[in-house]
Amino acid sequence: MAERENESPVGDGKGSTEEGVLKPDGSPQKDVHQHIQEYDIETVERVYKKLDLRIIPAFWTLYFLCSAIRSNIGIAQTMNKDVGHDLMTVLGLTAKDTSTTLTLFYVSYVLFDLPSNLVMSKLSPRAWMARIVFAVGLIGSCFTAAQAAWSVKLLRFLLGVVTAGMWPGMAYYLTLFYPPSRTGKRIGMYFTASQVSAAVVGLVSAGFQQMDGLGGLVGFRWMFLIYGILGMILGVVLLWWLPDRPLAPGETRTKKRWLKWLPSSPEALKGEDAIVHYHDLRRVYHARPWNLRDLGYVLIDWRLWPLVMMYFGVVGVGIGTQLYGNVIIAAINPQFTGVQISLLFAPIWMMDFCAILLVTPISDRFHKYRAVFFSAAVCIQIAGLLTVTFALSNPWARYGGLLMIGFGLGPTVPICMTWTNEIFQKRHREVGVAAASALVSGLGNLGSITTTYALYTGWPEDAAKGPHQYRRSNFTMIGILCISIASSIVMTILLKIFGNQPSQKIAGNKGLGSDTDEVQDGAARREVHQRGFKRMWWSRDN
Repeated sequence: MAERENESPVGDGKGSTEEGVLKPDGSPQKDVHQHIQEYDIETVERVYKKLDLRIIPAFWTLYFLCSAIRSNIGIAQTMNKDVGHDLMTVLGLTAKDTSTTLTLFYVSYVLFDLPSNLVMSKLSPRAWMARIVFAVGLIGSCFTAAQAAWSVKLLRFLLGVVTAGMWPGMAYYLTLFYPPSRTGKRIGMYFTASQVSAAVVGLVSAGFQQMDGLGGLVGFRWMFLIYGILGMILGVVLLWWLPDRPLAPGETRTKKRWLKWLPSSPEALKGEDAIVHYHDLRRVYHARPWNLRDLGYVLIDWRLWPLVMMYFGVVGVGIGTQLYGNVIIAAINPQFTGVQISLLFAPIWMMDFCAILLVTPISDRFHKYRAVFFSAAVCIQIAGLLTVTFALSNPWARYGGLLMIGFGLGPTVPICMTWTNEIFQKRHREVGVAAASALVSGLGNLGSITTTYALYTGWPEDAAKGPHQYRRSNFTMIGILCISIASSIVMTILLKIFGNQPSQKIAGNKGLGSDTDEVQDGAARREVHQRGFKRMWWSRDN
């Protein structure tokens, strides 16, 4: 984190009278006479689009590779199975070994998600994100050398340790550059990388299967090795590309002693753009340091737990579909070859991809109705699971149910994380976003543990071949999705009753009354009202 030096009055030469008065601790001094420069919406939009070009492609690429490294073990279960070179045969894994292996990733992920995100908020977010990606690539490449069940289990546990903090860290990172009401679209934009990755892993695995035996390695080992190497290369490149947290005009960026070896990264915005961004998102530039007491207030905030349960259901079904989708397709029609299964697996995630692009931008424009968008998408997943379970006479109808599941999954996770950002940044500021996003992601991934360990191939009652295979697992996933919908409804009702006012308990907020940083920047004033369909392509001329 940069240290602040050479504080100077903030002005843009266009009528701004903001004096940037600071307290000794670096926080803004309350001044009822201070004024924030107002900018027209076109100017503000131009600045955020510049940030998009700098941040979103990098996030998309890192999430694509990390998702591929995390999930390729699922497709490895069917690669070259006809010649006995699939993961389970080569390493001698039982169905229980496989489910345990997949689950161990989420066990360590849950344990280390919160510590990782808190460290990121204290250190350089750019360096911490690059560290995560490099470590994921390193551990991913080590899967190439796995020879037995114990080594795969160990590596999956370590992969969870190093991946922890990536997903909530990305959500936290966005709040350093965007107001929460604008993060849904951005989270959705890079979240599509997971869907494209799932599709590409399936498609590219067909090519890796053709490499089977090359250089003495079976096809899935080539897949682990190449993805791992690409991840390590990207981790290094990110140090030169991702910007660190923004600095207010007049501040000088200095590195902590233990970060001096890091390469410098150009500022995300400069000149007029930096000044516009400062006025629009002032709460980020003057974030107060947090302590363990502040963290404690976040942990005991009741608003956290409905969000965790929302995430629990949708991420559990998402990971279950990602890791076992190919297994379900094989059960729908046992005559499918490994290559055919890989090709049929990809469209599920293209439906997911389309839903994200369609729904998340609209959910930002109607940000007061996050629960409605979330619940509607979950209902589509439930309809898909019912189709897969009961359309027994038509294999292609059952496959269509998988496509429905993919479409419904798309917007749910981005909406859940965006709603977390909106609620906890307003109530607990920076520590609220860092801790809540990590806890929602970490504890919510207990749903992933449920689907990877207790369902499908890990559930003996579902092992019997036939048209009813996996029926109980499908019913279980429907049940946890109903929990997600109920939690979103409960959250909406409780927020109506108790509200979401900024906490008066956090350090440095005492004595400020109701006037907080959130109401002093341009973005917060606009967030009072929904954008709706204003300034869409068909209405801009008006």
